[in-house]
Amino acid sequence: MMIDWERAGELCSEIGADGFAEIVDLFLDEVESVVKRLNERPDPSQFEADLHFLKGSAWNLGFAAFGALCQDGERRAASGRQDEVDAATIVATYFASKAEFMSGLADLGNRDDNAA
Repeated sequence: MMIDWERAGELCSEIGADGFAEIVDLFLDEVESVVKRLNERPDPSQFEADLHFLKGSAWNLGFAAFGALCQDGERRAASGRQDEVDAATIVATYFASKAEFMSGLADLGNRDDNAA
């Protein structure tokens, strides 16, 4: 599952539609700057922290697959295996997740709580 729509729906219900829209805008702005750095010039001294930030942000908004890849990468980087982290896959999964999220955003309020 690329997007955890239940999580996204819970967040939207908790903070309201206007607050949710602000969170989405902030998420896209902040996450894309880090994703861009990972894609273009990863900073070895920031790599683990970047993945930690991306993981938390992703899971908060329901980007399940992207968050899981970031978690795996963070664990590898923390244990000195940063060279095993496939940043290109993480970046590609972010953009695929973003596309799915944005296309499903309009239906968020209409989703059944059990739908995934």
